[in-house]
Amino acid sequence: MLHQGTAPYFFSTKVPELVLLTTSEASARLEQMTQTSFDMDNTTPTRFGVVLFDGFELVDVCGPLDILNNLSNRSPGISLSLIAENMSPKSTLPKEWPANMGMGPFTTWQTLQPTHDFKSAPELDVLIVPGGMGSFDPARTGQPNPAVVDPIVKFVLERYPSLKYLLTVCTGSGIVSQSGLLDDKKATLFKGAWDIITKWRPQVHWLPQARWTEDGNIWTSSGVCSGSDLMFAFVRKIYGEQTAKEISVWMEYVRHMDPENDPFGIDIAKEDS
Repeated sequence: MLHQGTAPYFFSTKVPELVLLTTSEASARLEQMTQTSFDMDNTTPTRFGVVLFDGFELVDVCGPLDILNNLSNRSPGISLSLIAENMSPKSTLPKEWPANMGMGPFTTWQTLQPTHDFKSAPELDVLIVPGGMGSFDPARTGQPNPAVVDPIVKFVLERYPSLKYLLTVCTGSGIVSQSGLLDDKKATLFKGAWDIITKWRPQVHWLPQARWTEDGNIWTSSGVCSGSDLMFAFVRKIYGEQTAKEISVWMEYVRHMDPENDPFGIDIAKEDS
């Protein structure tokens, strides 16, 4: 069963003060924002890739991608590849739903078209691995799905030596944990599967109270929407606070600024203490 907390969650996100602008003022500010560009050098990552698989979680992918889309017109040279085992469209619905996880299947779903398969993917600076229900084995309760996980792990291991950064969202850290790259590193994951995925790789220093983690060049986020907070934190570190702030204002998104401010990890942290 997926882990379910019983206590209420308490958010402490600060909402920015609303400022009313005239149409001309708003247009001028928008133009200023879209013209701001980050000065990059040859060490700044520009080549991004996102892994897709059947049963990926939509927001795990689209949250960070929308931030990257908005980064691309402020930081010239940004490229993005959607990478999968093969070129068939990848659905948010797994090929076989893991009913043994205690949750009924989705009755709606979406698909994304890969731009490359694992063999044809270009050189990358940053690789993002999302999570999703497809990562769970429909035949073995609470185990990783080898049909999905094994090809991704092989690709990650092949590419990691040349990457500048490896990012995971939600149960994507569970997938990457099977590579051994997270051993002895701090990482976090989707709290709803905490009791399951932490058993996949006990060698990882799993943090229950973390919106996202950064350990060396590997970043991991908690569940689903926290991937956007990870991505904003990444943009802030690499491309600067001004760029991250402009993108968040454009998207009307209130960022979590503190990686330890994780309201969804409260109950688990208490249980583990």
